[in-house]
Amino acid sequence: MLDGSTVKTFTQYLAKGTVRTVVFEDSFGGTAEAAGAYADAIRSSGVDTEVRGQCMAACAYAFLAGKTHRFDYGLQVNGVLLPVATRPSATELASRWRGDEAHKTLAEFTPISAAIPARQPETSTGSAKDNWQPDHGVLFTASPTLFGLVYNAFYCDGNQGRDFSKCERLPDADPFKLGVLTP
Repeated sequence: MLDGSTVKTFTQYLAKGTVRTVVFEDSFGGTAEAAGAYADAIRSSGVDTEVRGQCMAACAYAFLAGKTHRFDYGLQVNGVLLPVATRPSATELASRWRGDEAHKTLAEFTPISAAIPARQPETSTGSAKDNWQPDHGVLFTASPTLFGLVYNAFYCDGNQGRDFSKCERLPDADPFKLGVLTP
């Protein structure tokens, strides 16, 4: 869970310059503010990112900040769930998570003062961060088969809880073409 409690330690560790890849393993949430803080640390250090297992919400945005971002090659199902306020259209999907666009879409969920996490109020009413729902978004998965990995993308409306088999499959949403994964 990326809740922001270890951002300072994480940033200091990255600043040492000995880390080449940040691996996220079964991280199921966190706040939009923490996602931004971790993403900033990853982006400024220039490290790669990798997912082993599931990476949801805050983890997903921190994952996208890596110089390259990929799934682990093991036998488990890997998945990244990127929160969205509304179901993206096909044209929105094409550019939504490429380069700086990922950072801009995270801004949909954070108030302007989130640039300085210590000054961020604990609660805010009517703000964009009210749309941050960890189980609502676009889910990219990679499942191992005898012939290699099979990639799929789904839109989850949040009503499915953690049962992602109830999500709507998105056609033509290849995570490599959309910039969610890099070769």
